[in-house]
Amino acid sequence: MAEQNSTNKKTIPPYMKAISGSLGGIVEASCLQPIDVIKTRLQLDRSGSYKGIVHCGSTTIQNEGVRALWKGLTPFATHLTLKYALRMGSNAILQGAFKDSETGKLSPQGRVMAGFGAGVLEALVIVTPFEVVKIRLQQQRGLSTELLKYKGPIHCARMIVREEGILGLWAGAAPTVMRNGTNQAAMFTAKNAFDTMLWKKHEGDGKVLHPWQSMISGFLAGTAGPICTGPFDVVKTRLMAQSKSGGELKYRGMFHAISTIHAEEGLRALWKGLIPRLMRIPPGQAIMWAVADQITGFYERTYLKNAPL
Repeated sequence: MAEQNSTNKKTIPPYMKAISGSLGGIVEASCLQPIDVIKTRLQLDRSGSYKGIVHCGSTTIQNEGVRALWKGLTPFATHLTLKYALRMGSNAILQGAFKDSETGKLSPQGRVMAGFGAGVLEALVIVTPFEVVKIRLQQQRGLSTELLKYKGPIHCARMIVREEGILGLWAGAAPTVMRNGTNQAAMFTAKNAFDTMLWKKHEGDGKVLHPWQSMISGFLAGTAGPICTGPFDVVKTRLMAQSKSGGELKYRGMFHAISTIHAEEGLRALWKGLIPRLMRIPPGQAIMWAVADQITGFYERTYLKNAPL
């Protein structure tokens, strides 16, 4: 009887978790786009034009206006919405697949594998092409559309396909897969651990966290990934930014880019943009989880009892 209750126990469906993630992504993108623009500018700065986060932001505003800090917002918001929907939905499906068939429990190893799989999937399906377009738009200087190579997200994507082929939209896929897989393995595992340690929230106990509790857990869970995956993020940005239309490519792949950056700019260059990443990702996770936990909590209170979050 106990085994039957465990296996028949209703859970929040993956599609509901996907919806909660997508709505959280919209809110996050609107709030944090300026930090993402500054991070990208710093990572692409080989000549030392910017002296830090504040200088980069103030220089961008002075030379290009405040609107420049929201460059690439359309692809960024779209990609975050789709990315979180795929991440949360696929993670829920993978967690279900990794659960013990007899007890219905998910092991720590299963949680890590589910998170890594969700990160790899989002990297290949959504993150890489959207970030290629976003980075190409963000690296352009100036606000006059007539002087810019790429006039907008759709035009940018068409130009890349025309000049570099369809695979041009997947430039930097390898470091993106490594970055996102590692990030999500750490994030889902840490979020669950912090919920348990800080708020005594266990899966299936029916307890819904307050938004501020979700924000604290999400913020803490979002800190480990950027530190561990800094080199993958820098390499991803460099590979995505280079265009074949400009002649010979400087970086021939992930490992060549890592060795070249290390040789020419030093080891610390592989963590360029780390501070703005830490300014963006943990707050972003805080915002996303505050929204997502409330939506899944509402669904649980309305339709389910004691469903695992």
